[in-house]
Amino acid sequence: MIRAYKFLMRPTVGQAQALSEMLRDHCSLYNGALQERRDAYRHVSKTSIRYGMQSAQLKEIRAFDPERQGRWSFSSQQATLRRLDKAFAGFFRRVKSGETPGYPRFRGVNWFDTADFPKDGDGCRWDSTPHDPTTRVRFQGVGHVKVNQHRPVAGKVKTVSVKREGKRWYVVLTAEQAEPEPLSPTGSVIGIDMGIANFLADSNGGFVPNPRHGRRAAAKLEAAQQALNRCKRRSNRRRKAVQRVADLHRKVRRQRLDHAHKTALDLVRRHDFIAHEDLKIRNMVKAPAPKPDPDQPGGFLPNGAAAKAGLNKSITDAGWGVFLTILTSKAESAGREVIAVDPRNTSRTCPECGHVAAQNRPNQETFHCVGCGYQAHADTVGATNVLRAGLVRRDARQG
Repeated sequence: MIRAYKFLMRPTVGQAQALSEMLRDHCSLYNGALQERRDAYRHVSKTSIRYGMQSAQLKEIRAFDPERQGRWSFSSQQATLRRLDKAFAGFFRRVKSGETPGYPRFRGVNWFDTADFPKDGDGCRWDSTPHDPTTRVRFQGVGHVKVNQHRPVAGKVKTVSVKREGKRWYVVLTAEQAEPEPLSPTGSVIGIDMGIANFLADSNGGFVPNPRHGRRAAAKLEAAQQALNRCKRRSNRRRKAVQRVADLHRKVRRQRLDHAHKTALDLVRRHDFIAHEDLKIRNMVKAPAPKPDPDQPGGFLPNGAAAKAGLNKSITDAGWGVFLTILTSKAESAGREVIAVDPRNTSRTCPECGHVAAQNRPNQETFHCVGCGYQAHADTVGATNVLRAGLVRRDARQG
């Protein structure tokens, strides 16, 4: 089992400058490799360059520019080239599947915030001694950097990454661990229905309120963004305003993560089996297609884009995708079972008689079956149907 750990680093002024230079030079390598691929395809009979060809050039690049490229880890530079290769692989995959391709773009220095080290001990070294409050991580060209290790790392460290978030520096570790001891069985099963009015409803009739972190911070974010727009470009005042906006967004993101971790942990501790909807969030937040006006060339009919934009913002603010990812990870560690089911008609199907109709849900909160008269909260009905579908899938797997 692979688990990730993220710790805050405490670099000195010189070490912070060296870390910034490392990211700058990796960014330069990334952009240079991207330019080489573009030029080869455009000017050399549509020739495609692969990772192996570019990795073979690293030795010459490091010898030609020892000050900027030769001082950093060879393996981390290979990881940067693999990162570009992965971007091109995703581009070609999207082209073949008919999706919006999204050709790989050049990265600005401020938009290249991560450098990876594929193996602990190759260009980096994680030095953590049990019961020693002083933890350090060593990077080639930087030195030993203090780390605020707030929890122990279990297992053998496999990879190390440096990540910059605003003015803060983090080290991200992946460690290989043995299978953990499962939690004691509780005999409880539950289905959950994700929502906006409530973050989730469960099949037992319980609700988790939606904290709406983004909406609560909207006024401060709007004021900070307006202050940023009034600043002169490349000025110190603008740099501080950019940092202010980034800090506010970072706080909202951390609040969402904290809420997701606590909610998922509570579910995993109390239930052996959890069923949830298999939500296609990327499709749910797509903007509606424009409707051309047949009577007015060049004009368009109303398509509800403004209302859909508000709904998309609420879905994004809820953070369903992050929560479901965390729930799956925690359930795996605890020996619990999580199953995703098809969400179609889960809130329109009567759990008593099985009648399916859009009229069964007259409004957002109410479920009233037109067949048998059964009444309940619509989200509770949805969670109940999700649980039943999940149990059917589990029994089919075991059978």
